[in-house]
Amino acid sequence: MSRIARIPVTVEKGVDVQVAAHEITVKGPLGTLKQSKADNVNVTVADGEVSFVAANESREARAMSGTMRALVAGMVHGVSKGFERRLALVGVGYRAQAQGDKLNLSLGFSHPVVHLMPAGVKCETPTQTEIVIKGSDKQKVGQVAAEVRGYKPPEPYKGKGVRYVGEAVIIKETKKK
Repeated sequence: MSRIARIPVTVEKGVDVQVAAHEITVKGPLGTLKQSKADNVNVTVADGEVSFVAANESREARAMSGTMRALVAGMVHGVSKGFERRLALVGVGYRAQAQGDKLNLSLGFSHPVVHLMPAGVKCETPTQTEIVIKGSDKQKVGQVAAEVRGYKPPEPYKGKGVRYVGEAVIIKETKKK
Protein backbone atom coordinates (compact mmCIF):
# COMPACT_ATOMS: atom_id res chain seq x y z
CA MET A 1 0.00 0.00 0.00
CA SER A 2 1.13 3.52 -0.71
CA ARG A 3 2.55 5.21 2.36
CA ILE A 4 0.66 8.45 1.66
CA ALA A 5 -2.64 6.53 1.35
CA ARG A 6 -2.32 5.27 4.93
CA ILE A 7 -2.96 8.79 6.25
CA PRO A 8 -6.69 9.59 6.10
CA VAL A 9 -7.84 12.98 4.79
CA THR A 10 -9.39 15.11 7.55
CA VAL A 11 -12.60 16.80 6.41
CA GLU A 12 -13.00 20.31 7.85
CA LYS A 13 -16.25 21.81 9.12
CA GLY A 14 -18.52 23.00 6.34
CA VAL A 15 -17.07 20.53 3.82
CA ASP A 16 -19.16 17.59 2.60
CA VAL A 17 -17.58 14.56 0.88
CA GLN A 18 -19.79 12.10 -1.01
CA VAL A 19 -18.58 8.91 -2.68
CA ALA A 20 -20.64 7.48 -5.56
CA ALA A 21 -19.89 4.43 -7.70
CA HIS A 22 -17.49 6.19 -10.06
CA GLU A 23 -17.18 9.72 -8.65
CA ILE A 24 -16.10 11.60 -5.53
CA THR A 25 -17.84 14.95 -4.90
CA VAL A 26 -16.51 17.53 -2.44
CA LYS A 27 -18.73 20.50 -1.53
CA GLY A 28 -17.60 23.46 0.52
CA PRO A 29 -17.98 27.21 0.98
CA LEU A 30 -15.84 27.98 -2.10
CA GLY A 31 -17.58 25.62 -4.51
CA THR A 32 -17.99 22.01 -5.60
CA LEU A 33 -15.33 19.78 -7.11
CA LYS A 34 -15.73 16.33 -8.69
CA GLN A 35 -13.13 13.64 -9.37
CA SER A 36 -13.60 10.28 -11.06
CA LYS A 37 -12.85 7.37 -8.73
CA ALA A 38 -10.41 4.64 -9.66
CA ASP A 39 -12.08 1.21 -9.72
CA ASN A 40 -9.21 -0.46 -7.87
CA VAL A 41 -9.40 1.85 -4.81
CA ASN A 42 -11.93 1.56 -1.99
CA VAL A 43 -12.95 4.94 -0.52
CA THR A 44 -14.79 5.27 2.80
CA VAL A 45 -16.05 8.35 4.62
CA ALA A 46 -16.47 8.06 8.39
CA ASP A 47 -16.11 10.36 11.44
CA GLY A 48 -14.92 13.36 9.44
CA GLU A 49 -12.17 11.38 7.68
CA VAL A 50 -11.82 9.93 4.20
CA SER A 51 -9.83 6.68 3.98
CA PHE A 52 -8.30 5.06 0.90
CA VAL A 53 -7.43 1.37 0.59
CA ALA A 54 -6.20 -0.52 -2.47
CA ALA A 55 -8.88 -3.02 -3.59
CA ASN A 56 -6.25 -5.63 -4.43
CA GLU A 57 -2.49 -6.05 -4.00
CA SER A 58 -1.53 -5.06 -7.54
CA ARG A 59 1.11 -2.39 -8.03
CA GLU A 60 -1.35 -0.16 -9.91
CA ALA A 61 -3.97 -0.36 -7.13
CA ARG A 62 -1.42 0.58 -4.48
CA ALA A 63 -0.19 3.52 -6.56
CA MET A 64 -3.71 4.74 -7.33
CA SER A 65 -4.70 4.68 -3.65
CA GLY A 66 -1.99 7.28 -2.91
CA THR A 67 -2.93 9.30 -5.99
CA MET A 68 -6.62 9.36 -5.06
CA ARG A 69 -5.74 10.41 -1.51
CA ALA A 70 -3.60 13.30 -2.76
CA LEU A 71 -6.30 14.46 -5.20
CA VAL A 72 -9.06 14.39 -2.57
CA ALA A 73 -6.83 16.18 -0.03
CA GLY A 74 -6.31 18.93 -2.62
CA MET A 75 -10.04 19.10 -3.29
CA VAL A 76 -10.86 19.44 0.43
CA HIS A 77 -8.27 22.21 0.83
CA GLY A 78 -9.54 23.94 -2.32
CA VAL A 79 -13.20 24.11 -1.36
CA SER A 80 -12.40 25.25 2.19
CA LYS A 81 -9.43 27.65 1.80
CA GLY A 82 -8.72 27.83 -1.93
CA PHE A 83 -5.48 28.05 -3.87
CA GLU A 84 -3.62 31.04 -5.22
CA ARG A 85 -0.63 31.61 -7.48
CA ARG A 86 1.25 34.92 -7.61
CA LEU A 87 3.01 36.23 -10.69
CA ALA A 88 5.31 39.24 -11.08
CA LEU A 89 5.98 41.27 -14.23
CA VAL A 90 9.61 42.34 -14.56
CA GLY A 91 10.48 44.80 -17.33
CA VAL A 92 10.03 48.42 -18.32
CA GLY A 93 6.46 49.06 -19.47
CA TYR A 94 5.16 45.59 -18.55
CA ARG A 95 1.69 45.96 -17.02
CA ALA A 96 -1.31 43.85 -16.09
CA GLN A 97 -4.92 44.84 -15.50
CA ALA A 98 -7.81 42.58 -14.45
CA GLN A 99 -11.22 43.37 -15.92
CA GLY A 100 -13.89 40.88 -14.87
CA ASP A 101 -12.98 37.50 -16.34
CA LYS A 102 -10.24 38.97 -18.56
CA LEU A 103 -6.61 39.73 -17.85
CA ASN A 104 -5.10 42.44 -20.07
CA LEU A 105 -1.32 42.27 -20.37
CA SER A 106 1.13 44.73 -21.92
CA LEU A 107 4.31 42.72 -22.43
CA GLY A 108 6.28 44.72 -24.97
CA PHE A 109 4.53 43.27 -28.01
CA SER A 110 2.96 45.45 -30.71
CA HIS A 111 -0.45 44.33 -29.46
CA PRO A 112 -2.03 43.84 -26.02
CA VAL A 113 -2.44 40.26 -24.80
CA VAL A 114 -5.89 39.36 -23.44
CA HIS A 115 -6.22 36.14 -21.43
CA LEU A 116 -9.73 34.82 -20.64
CA MET A 117 -10.11 33.18 -17.23
CA PRO A 118 -11.88 29.80 -17.16
CA ALA A 119 -14.87 29.17 -14.91
CA GLY A 120 -13.89 28.86 -11.26
CA VAL A 121 -10.69 30.90 -11.56
CA LYS A 122 -10.48 34.57 -10.56
CA CYS A 123 -7.73 37.08 -11.20
CA GLU A 124 -6.67 40.19 -9.28
CA THR A 125 -4.00 42.81 -9.89
CA PRO A 126 -3.07 44.55 -6.60
CA THR A 127 -0.43 46.57 -8.52
CA GLN A 128 0.29 46.92 -12.23
CA THR A 129 3.19 44.49 -12.01
CA GLU A 130 1.59 41.88 -9.77
CA ILE A 131 -1.00 39.22 -10.67
CA VAL A 132 -2.84 36.98 -8.18
CA ILE A 133 -4.71 33.99 -9.62
CA LYS A 134 -7.19 32.34 -7.22
CA GLY A 135 -9.53 29.38 -7.36
CA SER A 136 -10.68 26.20 -5.66
CA ASP A 137 -9.24 23.77 -8.25
CA LYS A 138 -5.47 23.42 -7.80
CA GLN A 139 -4.92 22.11 -11.33
CA LYS A 140 -6.85 24.95 -13.01
CA VAL A 141 -5.07 27.65 -10.96
CA GLY A 142 -1.67 26.21 -11.82
CA GLN A 143 -2.58 25.79 -15.49
CA VAL A 144 -3.80 29.39 -15.84
CA ALA A 145 -0.66 30.68 -14.11
CA ALA A 146 1.52 28.62 -16.48
CA GLU A 147 -0.39 29.94 -19.52
CA VAL A 148 0.02 33.57 -18.40
CA ARG A 149 3.72 32.97 -17.70
CA GLY A 150 4.02 31.35 -21.14
CA TYR A 151 3.23 34.61 -22.94
CA LYS A 152 6.63 36.03 -21.95
CA PRO A 153 8.77 33.71 -19.79
CA PRO A 154 11.79 35.30 -18.06
CA GLU A 155 14.69 35.63 -20.47
CA PRO A 156 18.18 34.63 -19.25
CA TYR A 157 20.14 37.87 -19.92
CA LYS A 158 18.13 40.59 -18.19
CA GLY A 159 15.46 38.51 -16.44
CA LYS A 160 12.61 40.40 -18.10
CA GLY A 161 9.25 38.66 -18.43
CA VAL A 162 6.47 37.08 -16.38
CA ARG A 163 7.70 34.98 -13.45
CA TYR A 164 6.28 33.31 -10.37
CA VAL A 165 6.85 35.23 -7.14
CA GLY A 166 9.87 33.65 -5.50
CA GLU A 167 11.10 32.04 -8.73
CA ALA A 168 14.88 32.18 -9.10
CA VAL A 169 15.89 33.21 -12.61
CA ILE A 170 19.52 32.42 -13.41
CA ILE A 171 21.06 35.34 -15.28
CA LYS A 172 23.70 34.49 -17.89
CA GLU A 173 26.80 36.53 -18.37
CA THR A 174 26.88 38.52 -21.61
CA LYS A 175 29.39 37.80 -24.35
CA LYS A 176 32.79 39.48 -23.84
CA LYS A 177 35.03 40.77 -26.61
